[in-house]
Amino acid sequence: MSKLITAISEMEQLTKTWYERGLDIGFVPTMGALHEGHLTMMKQSIAANDITVISIFVNPLQFGPDEDFDAYPRNIEQDSAKAESIGVDYIFYPSVEEMYPSEPMIQVRAGRLASVLEGAQRPGHFDGVVTVVNKLFNIVRPTRAYFGKKDAQQLAIIEQMVKDFNHSIKIVGVDIVREADGLARSSRNIYLTKEERKQAVHLYQSLELVHQHYIEGERDSAKLIDLACAYLQAHTDGEIETFAIYSYPELVEQQTISGDIFVSLAVKFSKARLIDNIILTNK
Repeated sequence: MSKLITAISEMEQLTKTWYERGLDIGFVPTMGALHEGHLTMMKQSIAANDITVISIFVNPLQFGPDEDFDAYPRNIEQDSAKAESIGVDYIFYPSVEEMYPSEPMIQVRAGRLASVLEGAQRPGHFDGVVTVVNKLFNIVRPTRAYFGKKDAQQLAIIEQMVKDFNHSIKIVGVDIVREADGLARSSRNIYLTKEERKQAVHLYQSLELVHQHYIEGERDSAKLIDLACAYLQAHTDGEIETFAIYSYPELVEQQTISGDIFVSLAVKFSKARLIDNIILTNK
């Protein structure tokens, strides 16, 4: 049975004990609303570590003033049942007051990697992410931490943060889990109307279109982006906020593609803003 921990002090005492015993600790940080993507990361952790801890914490620092912090789905009973069903050992479920008893006086900045793509659309978002992940790493002290490639920019930022702050933690990137029709699993998919859900499959199809033309030899980013945006406009009613091609993990915009690249999109439907990506390696 998964044990629910709400106090930082209790979590720290447990991790101290495990650390002293030389146990490998796997950690999956989440904001809840668990879906198959989260469970895939948890299963990977369970297979590779002695203890698996997940956190469920909707972090206010990574939400902008006009974003959906209050509306973000929360159901700890449902989330706990899902985590327990696959064998998660501990669920760290702190309150906002527990994590931030007062407004943080010292904050971590995500820097250049956060100045593009999602970071440009959501100023301050990744500062909030790296601040809370640093806190969680210090509390849980994991051997390995698991992050989904669906948030590939976040993954690149976390990997750089671990290097820059000398965390002795292995970051494991886990492949995107998709529905049968290709839509990336996301807690925000529940906000799609029935018609939008039908259209949303075309987000992945637009990425696959870029992939196909890349395989055929196209290396001009502008041509690939124009092709994909035309496809999305023809097949969805969503507003294309971002469609971009960057080097990965350096996140430098590419005019002419060379090396490993990150093809990223963000599309806003009536009540849901969806992101998706593919990473193409030059191998």
